[in-house]
Amino acid sequence: MITLLGTGLLGSGFARALRKQGETVQVWNRSPAKALALAEIGATALHDPAEAVRGAERTHVIVSDDAAVDAVLAAAAPGFAKGALVLDHSTTSTAGALERTARWRARGVIYHHVPVFMGPQNAADSTGVMLISGDREIVARISPLLVPLTGKLVDLGPRVDAAAAFKLLGNLFLIALTAGFTDMLALAKSMNVSPTEVATLFEHFNPGTSVPARFKRMIEADHAHPSWELAMARKDARLMQAEADGSGVALTMLPAVAALMDRFIAEGHGHADWTVVAKDLVGGAK
Repeated sequence: MITLLGTGLLGSGFARALRKQGETVQVWNRSPAKALALAEIGATALHDPAEAVRGAERTHVIVSDDAAVDAVLAAAAPGFAKGALVLDHSTTSTAGALERTARWRARGVIYHHVPVFMGPQNAADSTGVMLISGDREIVARISPLLVPLTGKLVDLGPRVDAAAAFKLLGNLFLIALTAGFTDMLALAKSMNVSPTEVATLFEHFNPGTSVPARFKRMIEADHAHPSWELAMARKDARLMQAEADGSGVALTMLPAVAALMDRFIAEGHGHADWTVVAKDLVGGAK
């Protein structure tokens, strides 16, 4: 029997995946209706997290943040037997992952943080990406249990909080991407280009293919051989801002990036590759 604590969109998806794999599933959620709704797939909903985890082969936790993880584990604690296995898919801080791992191990419970890059449908279909790191023996033991729940299980090595760190890094990229799209739509509005028309750009221009190479260039700090000079990138940013200002449309991301560009131009890097704006974070320019 497998227990899920947290049956929001992602937790419900995991419940469906486990049931499709023939597992016996017990579920608990702070809002009982979400757990009760899973009766339709044969999951058993319980009102007490301690009862839900009692006798479970393993427990999966899928809640919102550090505080929620700590609260639900505290409530479930009376039901954990010595050696109980708890797999936490929540997005949390690195400090929280470290502290919980040590605290629950000291209490005889094997807590392991395994965050995911998944949407609800990924969870239901056992696709997407799951991250794991930490104690090598524990990772070797639990990886076969996790592989059926994901399209790809990525082992990030022995550092206990590596999975938490990489999950936050990935989510930051997604936030930045959405911020860029937001400014694109704002700029398009100022130039009378509809959102539907903006979308056609990606039928011809796929910036995703350049992401690994662009990041590699940034961390190698090769700014002396520019593919796009910082001064020229700043000129384009100025044109974009002028279009938006002329129509009274606010841009959110661009002004902050432009200010960063101005700082590095003032320091004499105008003819360097525009990735020079990250030089202080990767060890300096070559």
